[in-house]
Parts: sequence; structure tokens; C-alpha cells
Amino acid sequence: MPTTAFLTDSTLCIGCKACEVACKEWNNVAEDGLNWSGFSYDNTGAVGAQTWRHVKFVEQSPEPGFGGNAPELNSWSFSSDVCKHCENAGCLEACPTGAIVRTEFGGVYIQPDICNGCAYCVVSCPFGVVERNQDDGRAFKCTFCYDRQKAGMTPACAHTCPTGSIKFGEITQLLAEAEARMAQLHERGMQDATFYDASDTSVGGTHAMFIVRGDPRAYNLPPKPEVPTVYLRKAWRSSAIGAMMLLGGAIAAFLADGNGRARQ
Repeated sequence: MPTTAFLTDSTLCIGCKACEVACKEWNNVAEDGLNWSGFSYDNTGAVGAQTWRHVKFVEQSPEPGFGGNAPELNSWSFSSDVCKHCENAGCLEACPTGAIVRTEFGGVYIQPDICNGCAYCVVSCPFGVVERNQDDGRAFKCTFCYDRQKAGMTPACAHTCPTGSIKFGEITQLLAEAEARMAQLHERGMQDATFYDASDTSVGGTHAMFIVRGDPRAYNLPPKPEVPTVYLRKAWRSSAIGAMMLLGGAIAAFLADGNGRARQ
């Protein structure tokens, strides 16, 4: 079974949010309030339990004469954010019930009928993607359209994208396409174009990769995401040191008490 992935090219995204709508329609995800925040033209906010795909509006300080894709200045861009389906997934490692599994396509899937709403996955996600549904308490996120992939279909978001900003396919092929696209963008003068897949971190790479302009942090892409389990060795070492100190203190107190009774 091929290992699949998304490649989202923000330089092609027009902010139409067709991927958001397609995701909600196919997966029967409820609307998320559509509250006008006043901070941006984007009114869906962020990826969450009721927004599995989110088109982020990255608004920079505009300068006259420079459009969103001007090679000299990126003043306004869009990027469709989604669960990263990490190679080393913090949510999967933290789940105590086995509700989160790795599928044969490489995606990370939460089984809603097994999830008990403990929210360990929420705090273990280095990208802040997983969220509990406020109505029933269970955790939800992008399913990688597992049902569509099982049927040989493309995920709804990629199928709907009118500009080809969201590409879907075999991961090694997409990596080659990303390399070619990066070379093309740099040749056109967009020296701030960056490829992101977190392969140089403890996450070990993602199945949702991105081409963005400027600082990846503006696109909800942290420079050094960490899987929480990398801190286990340090935590166990600290616990062992603390236990040894307590044991040493208890032994010292026992010996001191014994010596005092002997002198009496």
C-alpha cells in the first residue's frame, strides 16, 4: 500500500476556502460559528475539532505596488492548514485507549467510537491541531479522508482545490515535486520560499508538507516541533534522582534516630 501525503503550496492558494467546505460536507462536520474576530478577514480562526481544514490568511504590512506573489515582498498570502499526520505522532503515543492508530496510508486516525475524551492527545500534539468537541468531549481532527482513500479516491480537499494548491499523492513523488517547485520559485526571485516537513526534528517528518513564503511560524508551522516523549528520559532521570534523595534522607533520619536511642 503506498504511503501518501499532502503537499500544500501556499503560493498557489487564492483563499477561496473551497477545501474547508468540501471537508465539512464530505465528513459531515458541523459549522464552527463563523464568528467575525475583527483580527483578520479570516473568520474560521484555526484548525480544530470542527475545522479539519483551515485556510489561514497571512496578512503582512502592505506596501503600494506589491501584490501577494510579488517576488520582492510577500504582503498577503493564504495557506490551507491541516493535521500534519506526523511520522512520530505525539497524539498516537499519548493515547491510553488505542483510539488513535496509524493507517496503511501513513495517516494518523482517531477512532471516535473508542475515544474516551481524556484529551491526552490534545496536549501532546506539537502543532495544536487536535481538539475536543465541546458537545460530546471526544477529540477530532483530519482523518486524511481514510474512507475515500480506501475506495481509491483523492481526499475531498485536494479533489476540490481549484488551483492545485493542495496536491495529494505518494510521498516520495511529492517530495520530488516540492524540490522542483522550490527551485522554480527561487528562480523567479522568491528567495523567501521555504519547504516545511519537520523531518529534521523529533517529529521525523510529516504527511502534510508545505511550501510557504516568509517565516513558517506565521502559517502555524513551528520551527522545532517536539514529540513530548523525547523528554521521557530526562523525566525518568529526574524522578530517579528525586527518589534516591528521598531514600537517602529516610536512611539518614533512621540512622540518626537509631544513634540517638543508643546513646540514651
